[in-house]
Amino acid sequence: MDEFGYTTEVETRYSDFDTMGHVNNAVYATYLEQARIDYFRDVIGMPLNEISGVIAHLEIDYQRSITPEDEVTVAMGVTELGESSITMEHEIRAGDDVAATAEVVQVAIDRGTGEPSPIAPELRDRIVTHEGF
Repeated sequence: MDEFGYTTEVETRYSDFDTMGHVNNAVYATYLEQARIDYFRDVIGMPLNEISGVIAHLEIDYQRSITPEDEVTVAMGVTELGESSITMEHEIRAGDDVAATAEVVQVAIDRGTGEPSPIAPELRDRIVTHEGF
């Protein structure tokens, strides 16, 4: 295991690639989304549709192009757990190279009001247990 607590493989699709022959920059956000879905399912044991949340912040730093020959993985971990927010660091990898790094902040919301709400105790406990906070 590396510095991240979780790594998942992401399958590239024909539609991910632009006319330059590499993954379009906007698709990187989709890879991050897939990694979060996998993380909540595999590590936390909760499907994403059971977690009421929205993305409040997304920052991606691109380091290298992803080509059709690359095997793509996303490594990630929770770096901060607030009252209603979860900060996650990601590393999108193309083979052994880092293609991009990213930070995502997801905020728990009340489905009825759409306002921020405290992270559910069960979710908080599972994150704390896995991440070692």
